[in-house]
This record gives sequence, C-alpha cells and structure tokens, in this order.
Amino acid sequence: MTEYFTVTRTLAAPRELVFDVLTTPQHFAVWFGTAAVEVPADSLSMDVRPGGGMRADMVLPDGNVIHWAGEYVEVDRPSHLAMTLTDRPDEYAGLPVIFDLEEVEGGTLLTIRQDRADFSDEQVAATIAGYNGFIDDMERVLASL
Repeated sequence: MTEYFTVTRTLAAPRELVFDVLTTPQHFAVWFGTAAVEVPADSLSMDVRPGGGMRADMVLPDGNVIHWAGEYVEVDRPSHLAMTLTDRPDEYAGLPVIFDLEEVEGGTLLTIRQDRADFSDEQVAATIAGYNGFIDDMERVLASL
C-alpha cells in the first residue's frame, strides 16, 4: 500500500498563475533552485504534457551538481499536475509527485503529495523542508508577477 506524505500551503494568487509558476521554465528555475541553489537555464528542459520529460541541474553553493529528471504523467491545467522526479536519472523514478491546486478564498491551496517509498523519517522530514523552501520561493515569484 502506498503511503504519501503531504505539504499544503495557501498562496495569495489565482491558481492559473500558480500553475504557470509550476510549469514555466523561467519561474521553475527560480523556485526549484531556491534562493541558495542555481538552476542554469541551459540545463533546464520542460515538456509539460503527459509523457513529456523534464531535466534540470542544480548547482549547489559548494559547486557540486545534482542532475534531476522526470516525466509528466498527468497535466490538467490549472488544477492538477503529476510528475516523476528523481536525482538519479538512470534509475526508476518511483511514483509521481502530485500537485493539486484548489481555488480558495484569498488564493490557491497548493497540496503536494509524494510517496514515502523507503524514506526514513529523517528523509521525509528533509523532503518536507525542501518542499516548504520551494513554496517559499514560489511565493516570492508570485509576488513579483
């Protein structure tokens, strides 16, 4: 049985705009990189459609590079996105990460769900912290639009 962990946050923006920030390369590079990490534009490719691929490099402050890859499994603009995502592009990526966007008073409720797989409690906590960092940067991108 699949066990998911969930991150939820309300963003003060219409869900169409939130969906665009999730799926537009220029915005994705900002929030996926966060304030501490660079995602060079020339390393980023996004084919946002079912079966389309995603690739990005994260250049860490110490100069190390993490290569990310994924595949868009479901794309239902502006309410739902499911994509695999892995930092081991040559291995099975696992179940998709699910992004649901719901219109609520004051903006958009963003819910991110990911299969726990074989993550330890510490890995789940670190991944949740990472998603919260992504969302913090999404908020900054949205505020600038």
